[in-house]
Amino acid sequence: MIGQRVAANVLCVALTLAWPAAWAFDADTQVNVQDINPEAASSSVLLKRDVVQAQHYMVSSANPLATQAGVDVLAEGGSATDAIIASQMVLNLVEPQSSGIGGGAFIVAYDAATQSVRAYDGRETAPAAARSDRFMENGQAIPFWEAVNSGRSVGTPGLLHVLALMHEKHGHLSWHRLFAPAIALADEGFPVSARLHALLIDNNGLRDQAAAAAYFYDANGEPWPVGHRLANPALARVLQQIAKRGPEAFYKGAVAEGIVNAVTGHAVPGDLTLQDLASYKALERPPVCTPYKIYTLCGMPPPSSGPLAVMQMLGILAYTPIADLPPDSLQSVHYFSEAGKLAYADRDVYVADPDVIDVPVKAMLDPEYLALRAGMIRPDKTIGRAPPGDPAGMLAVRGKDASPEQPSTTHIVAVDAQGNVVSMTSTIESAFGSKIFVDGFLLNNQLTDFSLSNVDAQGKPVANRLEPLKRPRSSMAPMLVLKDGKPVMAIGSPGGSAIINYVAKTLLGVLDWELNIQQAIDLPNRGSRNSFTELEKNTSLHGLAAGLRVMGHEVREVDFPSGLQGVVLTPDGLEGGSDPRREGVSLGR
Repeated sequence: MIGQRVAANVLCVALTLAWPAAWAFDADTQVNVQDINPEAASSSVLLKRDVVQAQHYMVSSANPLATQAGVDVLAEGGSATDAIIASQMVLNLVEPQSSGIGGGAFIVAYDAATQSVRAYDGRETAPAAARSDRFMENGQAIPFWEAVNSGRSVGTPGLLHVLALMHEKHGHLSWHRLFAPAIALADEGFPVSARLHALLIDNNGLRDQAAAAAYFYDANGEPWPVGHRLANPALARVLQQIAKRGPEAFYKGAVAEGIVNAVTGHAVPGDLTLQDLASYKALERPPVCTPYKIYTLCGMPPPSSGPLAVMQMLGILAYTPIADLPPDSLQSVHYFSEAGKLAYADRDVYVADPDVIDVPVKAMLDPEYLALRAGMIRPDKTIGRAPPGDPAGMLAVRGKDASPEQPSTTHIVAVDAQGNVVSMTSTIESAFGSKIFVDGFLLNNQLTDFSLSNVDAQGKPVANRLEPLKRPRSSMAPMLVLKDGKPVMAIGSPGGSAIINYVAKTLLGVLDWELNIQQAIDLPNRGSRNSFTELEKNTSLHGLAAGLRVMGHEVREVDFPSGLQGVVLTPDGLEGGSDPRREGVSLGR
């Protein structure tokens, strides 16, 4: 059922030339970044792309330079884990608004040697001194952006620890080798992309931070133009230390002191300490997996709500005729939106850090419960705002978390020649994170992924309230699809809380509508986060708005900038897809 075959993208050939051994390459020769649509214009005109095909290995990431770094690692015999690390370090440099060593990540991986799925939690943690009223004044939550652009929003970064944990278990090449591409690019400079330039134009929060402004803007406060070669020697030095000494070079010593000083010395200071950094631990967790028709869906468990909500959506939709409907038909969009409302209603009440809060994962995925939820969907009328279900008898004591989650995140997929597959979503949360810039990298604002209020409007405690050393809930949804125990698809996306809809749409596209991965990614984005029904504007879905309104939907046509990256494993080889709404590419050999 998986995929139609389409001619390979010429980029697959053009971009798989090896870089010189010393990594002193000319970044301008890789891809003309001016030809890529910036995120700010994501829903205007999508670039036409063909699915990328390869026989042995593949990487799909959010930037051509990062994808190239991963592919070259695979060409040297590196593992999928090695490729992910090399790609992520380059993304830290060339896509700083989305992810980096100042943030965290969730990872799901298929280990070909043991034929098992593994899940790794590199989510940031709240400082030990954090309290649940951190973002409240006079009993009310403060404005969201006031919370974001401050030292109070910074959680203990987890990315380097989780990558080191992965490398210890699944790495083939040396840790030091994997940092070489990013170090070379940081020293020599990279061309500013159209997307980075566009996001810098109106980001006054970044301009307000002197260290960040000095790097991202010229002397007149203007963002560096597209194509400007931007070097980052400070980051190069940090990466050299981490490459030589491992994560300890980040979590202890001068770099750690710089992080703490920047957070505590901010105009609105936070309370991150050296002890918070030194004691951080990445975790391996059992993945959450569930059957779906002839497949098994696997993903990151809580504190991520993403895969769980996606699985609920597809489980609910299995009781509807959506698989037999045209993807962009009125009925298809209606059913998809209704399933999203039901899944998001549960997500907002039940999902939080499972080390602190009981998350009823098994009950939320029980087929009888999903059938009950599906029974609320009518074919001709919306349910409006969906109420949460009560799969485990907890509803009376759980409050609703309605806090926003920003869309600046990234996703990478890698498949190596041995059949190992890694799907990683990483983030610093909002665009450019907290805006705090230290030693060439940005710090996250991940603590605003907690509920800004510790109770809901009815006074019930919110599961995702902020507490010491707790990990905030996320919608990141790195996922794998298995058939007969073997991986057939890896997928994920940035997009804040909309990630759930993006990934669910793409899974339906490949598994049910028999599209190839690129065609499924290209489908106009749609769905509901249990409020209005969102349609990606300037797309073919525009014609459905009137019909949806007749069914009672409150419809809004919006920019819906997903950044999906995916690979499908077929009997004939690998097929990769990259979201035309951003600047990434899939490459392989």
